[in-house]
Amino acid sequence: MNSYTLAQLAPGTTESFTVTVTTEMMEHFYAITGDASPIHMDEAYAAQRGYPGRVVYGMLGASLVSTLAGVYLPGEHCLLHEVDARFAKPVFIGDTLTVTGKVAEVNDTFGEITVKYSITNQNGQKVTRGLYKAGVAK
Repeated sequence: MNSYTLAQLAPGTTESFTVTVTTEMMEHFYAITGDASPIHMDEAYAAQRGYPGRVVYGMLGASLVSTLAGVYLPGEHCLLHEVDARFAKPVFIGDTLTVTGKVAEVNDTFGEITVKYSITNQNGQKVTRGLYKAGVAK
């Protein structure tokens, strides 16, 4: 776990990590949210819609921003204030995602950073992008 303080961060500071989406992750997300949409739950339904498999919950992928902020950038001194997510391409079970964040702004007055992030799949395709703002200990 990283422990960046506000004074240690500057525009351009970058961190990333990689994770592979599993069936178990989908099951846990369903158990937490109750989202039973057939596009996420039913292989045959997803195939009828033209997908090669069940589509991973967009918010499951976006939830990896919490890991990026709370573990990597800035890490333990973080409190998320705002998260924006834009979904560019679907994610499927078995995809390996790389989550990357880059500090865009450091606001000393409010003790806050703005981070632009992207999530790419194993083919280098951007599947999710956005920004988050986080309070950081000085």
